[in-house]
Amino acid sequence: MVQNSSICKQFGDILKGKSKTENGVCRVALHRTFKATVQGKASTSVLPVGVLFESLDHNGNALNLTEMAILQEEIPAFMHSLLNQGLIVSALHNHWLYTSPLIMYIHVQSVEPPLDFARKMEYSFRFLSSPPIS
Repeated sequence: MVQNSSICKQFGDILKGKSKTENGVCRVALHRTFKATVQGKASTSVLPVGVLFESLDHNGNALNLTEMAILQEEIPAFMHSLLNQGLIVSALHNHWLYTSPLIMYIHVQSVEPPLDFARKMEYSFRFLSSPPIS
């Protein structure tokens, strides 16, 4: 496994967040800023955005993964953007019941250079009503 803190820092910079490396995984934790409730109670913890890469090989390719909260009305344009860039949408589902607005969670993956993946995700974030922030 190739370790490169410089790539991890660049990964975070592209995503406009702080990167952290732990156990060979470079992770950027972001969150969505829209207001949400679960069972009528305000919650910010249900709005995560996690973008990471791991298993960076000697050819510069890594396993890249994203899981993020997304509003129902954002799904078509966001998913279209992801798919047009060759990314795999591996899941779209709910985590919580009784949310307002309806919050879904989308999982995205690829094997490619992590900085390419970060640029693709950053581009797709433009199709959201509010981009993820750190």
